[in-house]
Amino acid sequence: MNKRIALIPAYEPDEVLVELVEKLMASGFQNVVVDDGSGPLYSHIFDSVQQFATVLRHPQNCGKGRALKTGFTYIKEHFESNCVVVTVDADGQHRVEDANMLCDIAFKRPDILVIGGRRFTGKIPLRSQIGNTMTRFVYYLSTGLKIYDTQTGLRAFHASMLERLIDIPGEGYEYEMNVLLDFAKNHIPIREEPIETIYIDNNSASHFNVIKDSYRIYKEILNFSASSFIAFLVDFVMYSLFLMMTGNIRTSNICARIFSSCINYNLNRKYVFESDTGFIKSLCSYFLLAAFILMGNTIVLEYLVNNLGVNQMIAKLMTEMAFFIVNWMIQKYVIFRKQEQNGKELRNA
Repeated sequence: MNKRIALIPAYEPDEVLVELVEKLMASGFQNVVVDDGSGPLYSHIFDSVQQFATVLRHPQNCGKGRALKTGFTYIKEHFESNCVVVTVDADGQHRVEDANMLCDIAFKRPDILVIGGRRFTGKIPLRSQIGNTMTRFVYYLSTGLKIYDTQTGLRAFHASMLERLIDIPGEGYEYEMNVLLDFAKNHIPIREEPIETIYIDNNSASHFNVIKDSYRIYKEILNFSASSFIAFLVDFVMYSLFLMMTGNIRTSNICARIFSSCINYNLNRKYVFESDTGFIKSLCSYFLLAAFILMGNTIVLEYLVNNLGVNQMIAKLMTEMAFFIVNWMIQKYVIFRKQEQNGKELRNA
């Protein structure tokens, strides 16, 4: 019989958690629950949970990402390698039937990550609609892959993936997005299966902080956008000044880009990607990219102005927007990649 492990990170849960682990156990799952520092007020719930699950405890709240990694480490050390793990949220959003369905697929395809995608039909809390729309858009910009529910906590995979999952950075809610980014970047297929959308009491049990946790999820691309905007302002001002002095589009664009590239490189290396890549190596790679972007940027800019008759300033804005995503992806996955990243091509299942 195929062994199935249900891993449930829990912070200040209600009685729904007890019902969930009882149903999972009745369905053949071995349960591992991580109490992420809920405190003594919730001890009675975890005492009840212990009838149906192994309970691991954090002395203080460490975040969902850390709770998942604690569970992954325990499973890796205490269960046989030929099993499938499914992560399930503690608030009752996920059906046992859907957990089983994802596990069935993961057993047949141990090389993929299977996620349960909610379709958000019916009465859905506004913050959930906004959050999922934003992360879906950011993920598509980052990888070129379309995943409908990037925030789903229902995910199944073969135990052979545990070591990789433990090594992926992230301690809070951003961890789940980091997993999707890492798997896409490293050419590991992701398969999304539709599941039922369940929100109990308007999702009031969720501990997701819209401002703080959203920033942690989007931090890198937001910082990159801010860095790019600063560089763009410098570039645009210098372009305008050189254009007034010389009247030459090509000269103005090249000189402006030299100024803005120096600023952008330092901001991105130190504050956006916090790169550990060597200074000389990253500097050379960055300016090779800058040269490529500059060449493409100049060709497109001149074409818009000279061939299509677009206003010089508007053409500049259009060109910069077109090259923004290309620039971000190459810097993230090639120039300023972390040491554990290998920059493979992106691909979906």
